[in-house]
Amino acid sequence: MFVKVWKEIEDGKIDPVYCIYGEETYFIDETIQRIKNALSRQEEVEMTTFDLEETPVDFVMEEADTFPFLSERKLIVARNAAFLKPVEKGAEKIDHDLKRLENWLKNPSDFAVTIFTAPYEKLDERKKITKLMKETTVMLHAESLDDKDLAVWIRSEAARWGKTIEDEALDKLVEMVGENMNQLQMEIEKLALYLGEENNITKDVVEDLVAKTLEHDAFKMLNAYFARNVSEALQIYHDLLRQKEEPIKLVGLLANNIRTMNSVYYLHKKGYPPAHISKQLKIHPYRVKLMLERKDRPTEERLLKALNELAEIDLQLKTAGGNRERYLEMFLMKSL
Repeated sequence: MFVKVWKEIEDGKIDPVYCIYGEETYFIDETIQRIKNALSRQEEVEMTTFDLEETPVDFVMEEADTFPFLSERKLIVARNAAFLKPVEKGAEKIDHDLKRLENWLKNPSDFAVTIFTAPYEKLDERKKITKLMKETTVMLHAESLDDKDLAVWIRSEAARWGKTIEDEALDKLVEMVGENMNQLQMEIEKLALYLGEENNITKDVVEDLVAKTLEHDAFKMLNAYFARNVSEALQIYHDLLRQKEEPIKLVGLLANNIRTMNSVYYLHKKGYPPAHISKQLKIHPYRVKLMLERKDRPTEERLLKALNELAEIDLQLKTAGGNRERYLEMFLMKSL
């Protein structure tokens, strides 16, 4: 859907009102930027941004109905349209005149492009304003891509820079960065600029240049631990300590990863397909794929024992004194 709309924007077909909802901010930011670029081709565009969690929607409509001063069309971005999501009655922070908005949506000004963003997982489909938004605006759902579509997107982003990316490099990039498309886009740009005239993005280049995240290092440390690779697990741990990471925070990350891993294996054992597991646990399909592809998959018994030991370490870190780094270090040195 986004590709189709982006093509229309590139061709100059820009609608008066858009509504983009969902938690994948890349699609929201990219659509706003593409519309801004399209409007700016002939002249500088007037752009105004409102936060609807702080400002009534009346201001958005008044701005949209005011003739532009410097250009033929102005751009208005109305972020955080919280009135579209489920919320308890009386819990709204701002009193929005939704009746006026309903009337305005039926006949918006043609000299303004207004973009409503709702960075929430779900909208309240029962609300009249939500139904009207679907009827009168270009409604786009900004949701995370599955692993197949994410791979296609990464290759297309690399191609925009005149580069190709090897399969192993693509897998390593997602493993290190995660599924945040804004972050992936920045890393692909960095890799492309580094390569210069070279065309191919390799696994070695990704490992050398891409910044490691704490979540990635914690996951890698846990994998080394379950693979009984003590030296690698300790090396990652000591590197994190040198980066001033707190042992108690690392214990929490390891425990969360173990719980996720255990849930993935349990659901897979019950016969659920990876896509269902991803949706059920609200994690990206690529993470599920990595866990299920492990050849040395830990047993449920090992996972639960490790989780119990981490709970004891967490208690020790909160109550005992002494060398705090030593507790988790001893855990990593044991072979369950």
